This record gives sequence, C-alpha cells and structure tokens, in this order.
Amino acid sequence: MSYLEFSPGFVQELAAYGTLPASVHVFDVGSIEAINAALAARRPLLVRGEPGTGKSQLARAAAAALGRALLSFTADARTEARELKFTVDTVARLAEAQILGHLPREEGFDAREHLAEIRFTSPGPLWWLFDWLDAQRQADFALGAGRWTPPWTPDGEPPAQGAVLLLDEIDKADPAVPNGLLEALDQGQFKRPDGRVIFAKSSAPAPLVVVTTNEERALPDAFVRRCLVLQLGWPSDPTELVKKFMARGRAHFASVEEEVLRAAAEMVAEDRAQIARRGVCPPGGAEYLDLLRAVAVRWPGDAERQAAALGRIRAFALRKHPEASAW
Repeated sequence: MSYLEFSPGFVQELAAYGTLPASVHVFDVGSIEAINAALAARRPLLVRGEPGTGKSQLARAAAAALGRALLSFTADARTEARELKFTVDTVARLAEAQILGHLPREEGFDAREHLAEIRFTSPGPLWWLFDWLDAQRQADFALGAGRWTPPWTPDGEPPAQGAVLLLDEIDKADPAVPNGLLEALDQGQFKRPDGRVIFAKSSAPAPLVVVTTNEERALPDAFVRRCLVLQLGWPSDPTELVKKFMARGRAHFASVEEEVLRAAAEMVAEDRAQIARRGVCPPGGAEYLDLLRAVAVRWPGDAERQAAALGRIRAFALRKHPEASAW
C-alpha cells in the first residue's frame, strides 16, 4: 500500500514491538490525510499534542498499515543529530590504533586506511530509512557479517515498501538537534564520514518520518517550516469528549460493556476539567485505557464489579497530581 486507503474509524491491529505490547490504533480523518500528505510531499510529519493522544502510536500504526518497517529513536537531553545518521565507535578506533602501535608493520600496510572512521561507523536510523541495503552493507563492513542485529521488519527481510522513522519527543533534545537534521530531512540526504552521500532514492517508496513533541520546549522555526504539522487533541465539548474516549475504549476492550466504557469516560472528562483549571497536564487517552484495563483484566466479563471498582481506581489512574489529592 502506497497510501492509507481506508475510511476514518479504521482499527489497525498492532503487533508487539520491542517492549511495547500488542495493541490497536483507531485512525481519524486528520491522521489519515496528514500521513498521506507527508508521503506525497516527501516531508516529515510533526505531530503535536498532549501526552496520551496517540502521537507515537500513530507512527507505529502507519508502518503497520503501509506494510513498512518501523525505525524508532527517542530523543533526550544528550542526543546529538549525528546519532540519527550514524555513530562512530571512537573507543574501538583508539584501541585499534594502540594495538597497531605495538605491532610490526607489514609491507604495503596502510595504517591510515585501516583506522579510517568509516571502518568504525554504524548506520543510524536515517541511513536505514534512506537506503536499507547500503546500511546493511555498512553494518557488515564495520561490525562484521552476522555480528549485528538488523532493525525489525514485518517478514525479517529488507522492506520492499520502505520504512517509517519515529523520532519521538524531539522537544527533549537541544535545539541543535532539529537544526542539525535540516539538510537530511529537507533534501533527503546526508554525508557519511568518508564524504560519500547517502540519499533517499526517488524511485523507492517515499520515506516517512514522524516527529513527536509534547511542547516542553519550542522547536526552531526553520525545522517546523520543513514539516507538515498535525495537531492531536481532545474535543473541548464534554459530550464529544466522552464519545471519543468510548470509541477508543471499544476498540481496545471489545468485551467491556457500554455502561462501563461510558462511566470511565465520564470520570476522565470530569477530572480533565478540574485538573486543567490548575494548570497541570490532565488525564487523557492513556489514563482512560489504564482505568479500563485495571477493571477488565481483574474482573473479565463482570460489568457490575467493573463499574463498582472504577470509582476506587480513579484516584490512582487519573488523579496523579498533588493538586487532586483533596478531591
């Protein structure tokens, strides 16, 4: 599939990935159109929104729906832009230089070539995204064939449909990180340590980069301008908010009765309104699913006990801030 060709409300099943359990994702019209626009324009998709709105999961769901591999990188305060392109094992390079310094030189041996950075360079997620086969060759060259683990793909083979890169929580990184990615994301290319250019081939499926932010730090304008931007959020109208929560709950917990889904959704809606007035992050979709999971797993098929337990568990699942302790 080259684009998302289904209607809003489509439920995508998600296989377990790394430490993430199997799950489902419900596509809305904005997400479908934003993903397709990013693919057609060959631009990154910057996804904004409060925690729990499904920003990271959108990338995972898009990869599954498109039949693509998923590459994931979570930024933090120590992240450098180069890590997304490649990493150089400077420790191994120094150790090799020290060993060579104590060995006799064979005739014709070129120490500078042997210690070239490219021999100690491992491909990063952008390298895999732009040119999967070249990244494989580089990993074999630097690490040795059979001595490294390739990124996950749906069938264990190089992905014919390309890949999706999730660059998660970029706002946690220094502003130098998004600025350092401008050329790679804008032009679809970057240089290896040896000067050779890695680029996304125009004949291949368009790479898709999904960048998420929780708005903890403003992103550079030059970076934002090179992205399409999707704003995920929750309806301000309480009735619509409850409906949206229930739709998500129905997709995740098909066996849970409607009255339980509604009661949990109304609790989250009430607490969101209270907490928002206090200027702290309110509960959202993740907390709603946690509340449902806590009762659905403990009392499967028993709607009466599930409904009775919601009020007790509410304090742990929804009211996480000191400001809510007196309610």
